[in-house]
Amino acid sequence: MAFWANLLGYQATWFAVVWSAGRGTPWIGMLACVAFIALQWRASRTRAADGRVLLAALACGLVVDGVAAASGLLAYAAPFPSLPAPPWIVLLWGAFALTLNHSMAWFAQRPLVASVFAAIGGPLAYLGAARGFDAVAFPAPAWPALAWLAACWAVALPLLLRIASHHRPDRTTSMEARA
Repeated sequence: MAFWANLLGYQATWFAVVWSAGRGTPWIGMLACVAFIALQWRASRTRAADGRVLLAALACGLVVDGVAAASGLLAYAAPFPSLPAPPWIVLLWGAFALTLNHSMAWFAQRPLVASVFAAIGGPLAYLGAARGFDAVAFPAPAWPALAWLAACWAVALPLLLRIASHHRPDRTTSMEARA
């Protein structure tokens, strides 16, 4: 049940964020992110690991989307105030982080699979946000932005998974059992 609540809760949060950003009311999606993070935090048995990956993911969002915004690779709806990336997309990275020790934890032992998944899924999520919700826009030609996103997500997801699982109790226990 917790797996599905985490997975579906994040998907609902993603929809709320891109819908509200595309409509010029990003605060709705930002509240959805904060609610998702708070609910997952409350239910988590891996709070220390979740806290570390949350901070790392927020930093990734600032860098990945900040560079994309500053370089003109992407144009974000509701960009004000910029951190250099809009707060709504940075908070979405934070919400995503709270899936990494939960519904997406199985990727932790499969970094290559995670990297390929992220290289494809990351850009597709941005395309969905652009085409379905007008939350982001790709200047023509779109391939430089897509290549940037694919490369960043291919590196970010395995890195975040490593941070997420580094001090998880279940990993420590299994490592101690091998020693």
